[in-house]
Amino acid sequence: MALSFSLGVHQLWDELRIMQAPGLYWVSADREVDAKSFCQQVISSQPAETRAALISVNHPPQDIISANYAHGPDKLPIYSLPENKKALFQLTEDLMRGLNPKNRLLVLLTPSSIWEQLQPYELTDWMRNTARWLRQQNCTLLILDYGKSANNQRATLQSQHRTLCGLASLRWLQDLHRYDVAYWCNQNGVTAQQDVSVSFDEQGWHAQEDASQAPQPRNDEQLYLAHKGVLEGAPPLSENWHLFESNLALFNAAYAAQASTLVFQLSNSDQLDALARKIHTLRRQRGKIIKLVVRESTPCLRFSDERLLLACGANLIVPHNAPLSRCLTMLEGIQGQTYPRHVPADINLLIDAMRPLNLKGYIPYNPFCETLMSLMNNALLPEDSKGILVALRPVPGLRAEQALTLCRARRFGDLVTIDENRLTLFLSSCRINDLDVALKHIFPLPVEEVFSNRMVWYQDKLIIMELQQMQLNKPSNWHLSDRLAPLVGNKSSPVAEERPPRHSPQPISLSLALHQERAE
Repeated sequence: MALSFSLGVHQLWDELRIMQAPGLYWVSADREVDAKSFCQQVISSQPAETRAALISVNHPPQDIISANYAHGPDKLPIYSLPENKKALFQLTEDLMRGLNPKNRLLVLLTPSSIWEQLQPYELTDWMRNTARWLRQQNCTLLILDYGKSANNQRATLQSQHRTLCGLASLRWLQDLHRYDVAYWCNQNGVTAQQDVSVSFDEQGWHAQEDASQAPQPRNDEQLYLAHKGVLEGAPPLSENWHLFESNLALFNAAYAAQASTLVFQLSNSDQLDALARKIHTLRRQRGKIIKLVVRESTPCLRFSDERLLLACGANLIVPHNAPLSRCLTMLEGIQGQTYPRHVPADINLLIDAMRPLNLKGYIPYNPFCETLMSLMNNALLPEDSKGILVALRPVPGLRAEQALTLCRARRFGDLVTIDENRLTLFLSSCRINDLDVALKHIFPLPVEEVFSNRMVWYQDKLIIMELQQMQLNKPSNWHLSDRLAPLVGNKSSPVAEERPPRHSPQPISLSLALHQERAE
């Protein structure tokens, strides 16, 4: 009988659960806690006679298995691996010296940062050499990596299907987990492109039955239900078009739709929350076949608002500057489309994740770092689009505490903190090309006159590295004085009013007659 090992995920079919020997498998997780619990379950699900070993990076191996080791192999060698490239390339040699790897299951738990040290060609060479060694020893290696950048190597890994026997990712979507399998090979055959809902409880990881309904017959696929403002006053274009007086009337009519195209109108930002909830309700209740479109009639959406609508279930957002002809072309482009994303049942999770932080202005140093680290690890927000981190050093003679009094953060999500040397701002949902405009709105004086130097980070990886450095170099025994605290924005402060225009004296001329009259 061929040697094989199980992932231990309950109710997951064997085609995706079994690992063959020899074999090299790779599973990436968004969160460290998920990777550790997955590792625990893989170990504990093996029979007592299984020859296995655990290798971890940055974690004592005994901490990983101690919480859930009532079951599993009778003997489990454990090893720690340094977080560097050299240790990876010497892994097989070290295992040969300290362990008899024949017919074993090897589990390697690593942060994704260790793999970023390898160039793509180095990663390819490492996998090929490791796979060759696994065949010689007839053993299986399961790599579990975790972190925000865990999927950065996915393109390289997908191309190595002749070396890797399986590639999957464990994604966290705020209210559920998805086990996304790119491909998985074992004695039962090859399975590819599988997306399974999984959950974790006291019994461990287990697959959930897909509760989504089968697609309904598309007998109304040619129908267009739209707000009357979408056509800019034009009559219905054909018998397939039906116009409604309001978004609410359109929403009520959509409960009978199966695969129609619904076009809502958004004319101001005050309508955003109500419209997002309508779209979320329709997507959850009417399924993935119905097409939901929002047409912006006036410029009122920021790109964070667009992300919220798309996450709630919208297929398309038509910008305000698109003419009617372009709008109709865009509607034709989504025909036959199936909405591909998962929509959480609780819309408040989406609002909390997609909207800027419910904070603005000054917050203390440590909460500043912790808040932004949490934001950077939000899986629902797109990579490298969460905002910009800016460090500003005041000109000589001006203390950072004094420069802070000039900062007026008006948008929720725009945060500022201070240490002994500089001001550090985070501008939420700000693109790098809009940085100068944003700083001009925050500071009443020209930025170049107040600050002599600035540093900018706009990629998630670089922002996280800088925040980690800030946490290591946190200022000691420094607090914002009580006198200055009310002068900068905070969570409870009201939105700052617009500054009145500065008055410039203008010369006037008095008539000679008026001058003589006053002299008399």
